[in-house]
Amino acid sequence: MAKLGRVITAMVTPFDEKGEVDYAQSRSLALALLKSGSDGLLLSGSTGESPALSHDEKLRLFAEVKAAVGKKGAVVAGTGTYNTRESIELTREAERIGVDAALLVVPYYNKPTQQGLREHFRAIAESTKLPCILYNVPSRTITNMAPETVIELSSIDNIVGLKEASGDLSQAVKVLEGVKKDFLLYSGNDGDTFPLLSLGGYGVISVVSHLVGVQFREMVSKAVGGNMAEAAAIHRRLMPLVNAMFVLSNPIPIKHALNVVGFPVGKPRLPLTSPDEKSAAVIENVLKKYRIDLRLK
Repeated sequence: MAKLGRVITAMVTPFDEKGEVDYAQSRSLALALLKSGSDGLLLSGSTGESPALSHDEKLRLFAEVKAAVGKKGAVVAGTGTYNTRESIELTREAERIGVDAALLVVPYYNKPTQQGLREHFRAIAESTKLPCILYNVPSRTITNMAPETVIELSSIDNIVGLKEASGDLSQAVKVLEGVKKDFLLYSGNDGDTFPLLSLGGYGVISVVSHLVGVQFREMVSKAVGGNMAEAAAIHRRLMPLVNAMFVLSNPIPIKHALNVVGFPVGKPRLPLTSPDEKSAAVIENVLKKYRIDLRLK
C-alpha cells in the first residue's frame, strides 16, 4: 500500500461566501497540495469538517477531487461515522466513485466498547474492497481504541493502517510491536510525526502540510532515510507553526491561515466560527516567519 504515500494532507473543505461547498476551489486546492509536497489527500476528515457535510456533499466532493487528481496522488475518503450502517453505505459509494482508500474514525458520541469497535470496523471492512485506515482520535471521539483492538483488526486483509492521534506514544509502540510489518502507522498529530517516525511509523496525515508541505515532506524523507539529526532540526523549526495551527479547534486556524496567505477557502461552517481577534493575530504573526510552500496560482 505504499502508493498511498507518506505525506497525506487532511484537506480543508472550501466554502463560498454563501457557505456552500466550493467544488471548483476544492479541485484547485487538491492539485496545489499535490504540487506542494503532498503524496495524497484526505477528504472529509476532521479538518474537512466532516460532521458539517451532508452525505451528498461528501460524495460529490470525493468525485470531483478524484476526477481532478486522477493518478497524480491518492485520494482517501473519510467515510466513517458514528453509524455503522451509514458508514458502510458511504464507503461503498466512495468505492464506486473510485477513491483509493477509506478513513474510518472511531465512532464518536456513542462511546462503544472495544468489542463494539472491533465489530464496527470489521463490518465496514468486509463491505468493501477499499484499503481501510483506522483513525484513533480520543480528544474528539472520547473513546480510545486500545492497541490490542488495532492489532486484532490488522489481521483483516484490507485494514492496512492506522492514523494515530491519541498523543500517547506508548500506544504506538504497542501497535508497532503487534501488527504485521506492512501495516501503515500514520501520525495523526503533526507534532508527533518525528517521534512516531523514529519509532518505526510510516508517515503523517497532516494539517500543517497545507502550508509547508515541501518542508514537511523533507522532514519525513530524512527521518525515513536515517538522517535523524536533520529531520529533528526541521521538526523543531516547524513546531511553532504547528502549535499555531491548533491554537483553536482544527480547522479554524488552518482555514484562517489559507485565507491570509492568499488561497481563499471561506469560513468554517457552524458550529465552528472564524477565530477571535487575539487568536487571529497569533496565527498571522507566526505565518510571517515561514516560507509558504503552497502554490497560490
